[in-house]
Amino acid sequence: MRQLVRGALPRRRTTGRRTAGILLAAAALVATAVPVSSAMAEPGATAAGGHGTPPYLNPQVPTARRVADLLGRMTTAEKIGQMTQAERGSVDADPAKITDLQLGSLLSGGGSTPASNTPKAWADMVDGYQSRALATRLRIPLLYGVDSVHGHGNLVGATVFPHNIGLGATRDPRLVAEVEHVTATETRATGPQWVFAPCVCVARDDRWGRTYESFGEDPALVQRMETAIDGFQGTRAEDLARPDRVLATVKHYAGDGDTTYGTSTTNTYTLDQGVTRTSHQRFAAVDLAPYVTAVQVHHAGSVMPSYSSVQWTDVPGSTPVKMSASKELLTDVLKQKIGFDGFLISDWDAVTQLPGDFAAQVRTSVNAGMDMFMQPYDAPQFEQALAAEVQAGRVPMTRIDDAVSRILRAKFQLGLFEHPYTDRTHLADVGSAAHRGVARRAVAASQVLLKNDHHALPLKPSQRIYVAGVNADDLGNQAGGWTVTWQGQSGNTAFPGTTILQGIRHAAQDVTYSADASAPTTGHDVGIVVVGETPYAEGVGDVGNGGHTLNLSAADRANIDRVCSAIKTCLVLDVAGRPQIITDQLPKADAFVMSWLPGSEGDGVADVLFGKRPFTGKLPVTWPRSEAQEPINIGDASYDPLFRYGYGLTTGH
Repeated sequence: MRQLVRGALPRRRTTGRRTAGILLAAAALVATAVPVSSAMAEPGATAAGGHGTPPYLNPQVPTARRVADLLGRMTTAEKIGQMTQAERGSVDADPAKITDLQLGSLLSGGGSTPASNTPKAWADMVDGYQSRALATRLRIPLLYGVDSVHGHGNLVGATVFPHNIGLGATRDPRLVAEVEHVTATETRATGPQWVFAPCVCVARDDRWGRTYESFGEDPALVQRMETAIDGFQGTRAEDLARPDRVLATVKHYAGDGDTTYGTSTTNTYTLDQGVTRTSHQRFAAVDLAPYVTAVQVHHAGSVMPSYSSVQWTDVPGSTPVKMSASKELLTDVLKQKIGFDGFLISDWDAVTQLPGDFAAQVRTSVNAGMDMFMQPYDAPQFEQALAAEVQAGRVPMTRIDDAVSRILRAKFQLGLFEHPYTDRTHLADVGSAAHRGVARRAVAASQVLLKNDHHALPLKPSQRIYVAGVNADDLGNQAGGWTVTWQGQSGNTAFPGTTILQGIRHAAQDVTYSADASAPTTGHDVGIVVVGETPYAEGVGDVGNGGHTLNLSAADRANIDRVCSAIKTCLVLDVAGRPQIITDQLPKADAFVMSWLPGSEGDGVADVLFGKRPFTGKLPVTWPRSEAQEPINIGDASYDPLFRYGYGLTTGH
């Protein structure tokens, strides 16, 4: 999901799906879920409690009955409103649209914030929108979503954690749950009750611009890290109503990390939103497996289908079908076989990538099983189109009722009918020292030591240290995409935090910094060169798009040459969202550390460099010798990487 408005996207006509006779291996293990709409047949949907309170407004009434009672009172227009999500920018100038359109949800895309981007301003903004939703006839509260993919990233001052690839390197599910609990606390304290996270994709090609959003290339590792869902939602149904929990969204169902290079038809992307060409058996083992765990073990409340398509290699004549149009995968597999009883939220304007005119796109996706539609700037048109399809009988009312029941259930579980406005109990905790302490521990645990010749590490505080490289002192580069804005931005002014250079200076007594290694190197005991990427998000960062590559920049290579040839002990740190090609530079360094995208707490990097914490991180992806080796993954028949999946040296304190 993103915030920027898309231009016209290239489209591809696809033929009708043929449901394969092969049962997906992962899905075959589970029973069919009981339809949510079965609760609608329950008798006695009359006033409960005293004074004529309708059952849906009575918290003592079971959720299933509350849903059925409210659904029975709703008009078709009110139901369609619940299925509609708009971007806050489309209603901010005229909040009455929330009431008029009877919107069920709003979101903030990347960089979409109140004018004063503070915790209080966020809470005030969301509460203002909520008041408009509560002005509708049935007073159904608004559900507000935001991309808290590594902390509450849109909010200046929030704790910014390592991206998922770094968390995957920690191999610590308990720490991951703690990270997301902090994220949930900071997010809900400022208004949003729903996050579009975690991404449980399995990144099988590091050229993908979203590689850093994945916990790793092995589905088993991704499944282990799905404690992130527990961190967001808690482990009991009643936890969702707490002021430190949010509804989670597992994304992007399914196969978005497994697309074939060159198959994307979106803008100039090469991998993102492309086609996953696979058999049913492989799809179940690699791409679907994390969703089985997310639903059956962690009870994820919502799922976001991918922009990507699937083309079956074991079905003759199969053509690519967008996930948003796949009844086989959305309804037959996810909802029925796996047993998902939450609701599906489409990605940003995803329905417009389907074949046909807008009415056909809406009809296809609703009938495939999509429940809520992220229509950032055309919510009125969406509501009109869906209403016409229902009126014409092309979308059955049973499908509408199922979708709305799923959405209402989440709102009841979140306690929004009892407490629609922001509980600001934890507002002062946003960006607190305690929360940043959790991030600092996560940063330290994520660092992967790939080389350590001559006992170069750990460093001593008394050593005279020379630091080079722009990424040593750039918070924006250190945090990557999805930080304050969708694409992120270089520089040190966008949000508070500690750079890696500052962390080194906090740990050592004598530190010289030269971004381009032009300062004299004589008299120093240790050289540290910090290399890496600049921020990007989604397909914008695909290799082959806009000059993106896995290769180190010329400036980074030059800095390594200058420093490592002049100073006896030389370390290289890589600040990037994916492995970079270092085959020729590696022999020049005594030690090499993969720092990933650590976020706002550069002190965590210094903690392991100076031995305050040990190096324990392990590679969550395979490290290629060259860009031409991609895709390369553990288990490949021919596997000759520079560093194997799971590699990582350890040190003591």
